[in-house]
Amino acid sequence: MSPHYTAQKSRSQGREGWSVIFRHPVRLDPSTGRPGRRVRRGLGTSVDTEADVLVGQLNEILRTQSLWDPHSRQQAAGLFDSRVVDVFYEDLETSRTDFRRIRDDLLALPTADDGYKHVLLVGTTGAGKTTVVRQLLGTDPETERFPSTSTAKTTVADTEIVLTEAGPYRAAITFAGRDEVVDHLTENVSAAALALFQGKSEEDALRRLVDHVNQRFRFSYVLGRPELPADDDLLDDEDDEDDDETAGAAEDVLGFADLEVIDPSATATLLVQTVPRLRSMVERCAANAREELRATDEDARIVEEIVEETLDTDLRALEDFHAVVDSLLHEIELRFSLLGEGELRRTRQGWPLSWTLETADRAVFLKTVMRFSSNYAPLFGRLLTPLVNGIRVAGPFVPTWAEASDRLVLIDVEGLGHTPKSVASVSTDLAKRIDEVDAILVVDNATAPMQAAPVAALKAVAVSGNSGKLHFLFTHFDHMQADNLPRFSDRKRHVLASVENVLNAMGKELGPVGERAVRTQLERHCYFVGGMHKPLGSGGKEGKRTASQMRYLSADLSADEAAPDTGPARPVFNRMALPLAVSAAAGNFHARWSGLLGLTYNADAPKEHWTRVKALARRLGEGWGDEYDSLKPVADLRTELQVQIFLMLQSPVRWEGGEPTEEEREAVINEISSAVTGRLYALTEQRLKEDVQNAWLDAYGQRGPKSTFARARIIDADVFGRGAPVPTAAPSADKNSFLKAVADILTEVADETGFVLG
Repeated sequence: MSPHYTAQKSRSQGREGWSVIFRHPVRLDPSTGRPGRRVRRGLGTSVDTEADVLVGQLNEILRTQSLWDPHSRQQAAGLFDSRVVDVFYEDLETSRTDFRRIRDDLLALPTADDGYKHVLLVGTTGAGKTTVVRQLLGTDPETERFPSTSTAKTTVADTEIVLTEAGPYRAAITFAGRDEVVDHLTENVSAAALALFQGKSEEDALRRLVDHVNQRFRFSYVLGRPELPADDDLLDDEDDEDDDETAGAAEDVLGFADLEVIDPSATATLLVQTVPRLRSMVERCAANAREELRATDEDARIVEEIVEETLDTDLRALEDFHAVVDSLLHEIELRFSLLGEGELRRTRQGWPLSWTLETADRAVFLKTVMRFSSNYAPLFGRLLTPLVNGIRVAGPFVPTWAEASDRLVLIDVEGLGHTPKSVASVSTDLAKRIDEVDAILVVDNATAPMQAAPVAALKAVAVSGNSGKLHFLFTHFDHMQADNLPRFSDRKRHVLASVENVLNAMGKELGPVGERAVRTQLERHCYFVGGMHKPLGSGGKEGKRTASQMRYLSADLSADEAAPDTGPARPVFNRMALPLAVSAAAGNFHARWSGLLGLTYNADAPKEHWTRVKALARRLGEGWGDEYDSLKPVADLRTELQVQIFLMLQSPVRWEGGEPTEEEREAVINEISSAVTGRLYALTEQRLKEDVQNAWLDAYGQRGPKSTFARARIIDADVFGRGAPVPTAAPSADKNSFLKAVADILTEVADETGFVLG
């Protein structure tokens, strides 16, 4: 029998409106993997008696199990207030918000029919991707600061910029959903509590409270970075945000009006007081856990490890813990009140969904958009940057080194990071963008070219059949200072020599087609620049050369390029080669993840900390992501399949319709690879995410002694074992279902492209 939950009203300090808090009888609680998720939503009223009526109606739904089914929403709508119905049925159906479609509805991107090319910029963190965008826009690095730059990770939201021939300036911005923000806040609060349990300083706990461990959700941008008493420099070891920005007071940028809406000192006090509040909760939970374990014979060290692992779950069971999260969320919501310009749209539950602005005034436009994209330290406590998941901007931006801009849509996504392994997979979102765009600009640092992260991106482009889109831009050429590199041509040869080594290694791993395709693009579409952080064209020979390179690059990106001719010949493949390819892909995938989970030793994939595996399980179990930081099981499986199929396609039994030229052979293989890749997204997401969501939740919910091992076994057997089993020679519907699904994809593509599976 399902537990009976009761709703109660609540009003946050400083708020007029009433909220309701209850445990949902159907939605899964991420901390347990069972029904009973805690929900807090606004009731849309400040009237006490009206709030009581609404809470009473919600309690009636909670008492009536027949109304818990999503299909009962229409029946409930005829019985209760629409606000109550919205609160209960929100997210009950497994539908996810399509934020790109929302931006499309608000500000559509021009297409090839309009003469535009979509250009995706990829590169490792710090390579200068965003600085390249600044140059293509012609924005001033000192007075306009758009987009924001830093040596640290800056681009965490998709940024799409349309270069138009005339005004006005327009923006369409979408925000992360309320539940996602709450979940990240909850992780931050839990991380701060764990730091206190581990004996770390209050300064460290405060840092974890406001900044997410993987740097994606830096709530310090929204809430500020307060200093504890007697703390001279709380964050000496933090990366300096907006390294190239001039110093200046926040009021010089956004004015004083913000201070009439929010009180930064009150927020700082709240954050500082949260730390001892968390310490009290940690001590209480730890004492209870130790008492429960005292009856066992576990030694003290193991007891402490168990207490640490169960601390997160125990804390999430406390209402005081959720009250801390609620107070932080309230402060975050207050920041949306700072938006005077533009139009803010909200969901039916009142959470910000999107924001738009249209103006002919460039200064007003960039100043307003800064609130959503800046990482300018003096503005901390007044920015919305971490809450944004997509920025789309259009306007008559013109580079300082050109008379007019080319018809480009610039797409800047999160940096590739600094992965030490070139075998790493790119995220699903980035891989899909690679398929969709017209051109790919790889931005890389000439002082340390082609490290693991950009090489991983090149491999992803090659095996997806998209090598023909590649363009290369090597930055920081002005920093290449050495006695053996006196001239531009010397530096260029030095960089290309490093790239040559990478291409040779790529040929051994991906075959000659993968190497040749990338090499061809490098020879035809490669540029070298320096001094990109300042206006170009007037800084001597180096500046003029860089301006010239940027003009050639912009024209190259916008040029029409004929599709490669595939010719009349079509390959014939031995059907038995496919099981071998799928077996190799599945085997490589399992070997990698067996190492990451700590089930076997793998030098190339060492064991991940249990907290990261648990965080991954939560994201997949909750259904709002398919990765956690560098842990990307869905992308890993897709990549392994892409590589093995790409290799298989280079070894046909014969060709029908004549012997193709090298160019035709390459074009055919890329055409098939592209068609296969487009179908692998759905297959891998279905098998490792959607079909096994409950298993992910089960893995997340493990707690107590040996829970790390139990979690790993569940992921290995119930997720990966079911989703991507290694094909066997013996007939087995379960074991060979994965192989059949891949074979069905190849059959579809064969019918579409004309190749033969013999």
